Amino acid sequence: MKKMNYQNVKGTQDYLPDAERVRRNIRRTLEDVFIQYGCQPLETPILNYTELMASKYGGGAEILEEMYRLTDRGERDLALRYDLTIPFAKVAAMNPTLKMPFKRYEIGKVFRDGPIKTGRFREFTQCDVDMVGVDSQVAEAELMVMALDAFQKLNLSVMVQYNNRKLLTGMLALFGVAEENINRTVLILDKLEKVGVETVLDELRQEGLSSETVRSIRTFLLAENNTDFRYFEPFASQNKQVAEGLRELKELESYLKYVGVGDQCVFQPFLARGLEIYTGTVYEMFLTDPLLQSSIGSGGRYDNAIGGLIGTDQAFSTVGISFGLDVIYTAMAATNETITETSLDFYIIPLGCQKESLLVASYLRNKGYAVEVEMGNKKVGKALDKANREKVRQVIIIGESEVNNNQYKVKDMVSGSEKMEPFLFC
Repeated sequence: MKKMNYQNVKGTQDYLPDAERVRRNIRRTLEDVFIQYGCQPLETPILNYTELMASKYGGGAEILEEMYRLTDRGERDLALRYDLTIPFAKVAAMNPTLKMPFKRYEIGKVFRDGPIKTGRFREFTQCDVDMVGVDSQVAEAELMVMALDAFQKLNLSVMVQYNNRKLLTGMLALFGVAEENINRTVLILDKLEKVGVETVLDELRQEGLSSETVRSIRTFLLAENNTDFRYFEPFASQNKQVAEGLRELKELESYLKYVGVGDQCVFQPFLARGLEIYTGTVYEMFLTDPLLQSSIGSGGRYDNAIGGLIGTDQAFSTVGISFGLDVIYTAMAATNETITETSLDFYIIPLGCQKESLLVASYLRNKGYAVEVEMGNKKVGKALDKANREKVRQVIIIGESEVNNNQYKVKDMVSGSEKMEPFLFC
């Protein structure tokens, strides 16, 4: 008989209890923050029609190349969701009676058949918040403040970089980039911090941009004051998109400074967020300690998605943010931000009294405690070693003597003290 291959599919992995405990804590922390900010829970299907996921209002050409596609028995063309954004836009499009502003959160698995690297897999968990119905940059400000709040609770120090797609695309138009080449140029600029100025310029030349356009872009990339809003004032008078983007950025900055997070949020004029879906402000979060180069959260405004899905040109003010659970876990592991406490309140060691131990466990669980009963017939010494290893503070020992005296022994594994608790056994 041929031996089965038990390896995980490439780009997926198992999380054993120690790791999953950390991941669950991350998830609970994020969910608590989302609820604290007034977000409502939502769940969408993993399985979707390919037509929806491949919409031009979706992730764009690069992500569509990574989309998992399949056909069901009815020969319908289906796809696994590659993010939680388009499924949310679908919900908003299908439910026009939703009260606005509508703010939701969702935590779930997504799938991309793309490159694998540290903190990035092919099956991973996203934790998203999106809101629809808010025109003002106050929406972006709240999501950025929420992100800083969440990472503070996770003991991770982060910096938020932000930009505006209107500003960037307007500047490119002024430099002579044709409209049909804007998105591709934006994708190339988005790699600036990873590959450097000269590599970006070489790629732009290969895309067929004129020498004059490339020179203008080079001047823009190397300008010492390009992170100052005043740099863009002369261009704003020449291009409507630059003017709108600059106005929105100034509004956003005013909110961030007013609530005291201006130092943690930095304007980065070349941040593009490669997805074509974005129409305005975009942002990414990075660790201040550069142990992990990848962003650990990102988002932006995408006002055209909902209207596009329902077949109209109507804009629906929509903005979202996404946290990658797996990359946050990788960051916490790299910075040794792990959980050392167990989720157990009591660990019961039966000395030949399994039935009685189950009875005590039921009693304590009914009171709301987390309890594990030792079922491997370990000797007391081995069982106590396990309690120490798993950092269970309170251990209960139940033997014939305890049962006969209608009591059980509680041992504090930190102080070493012991006490007897009364209990009426059947």
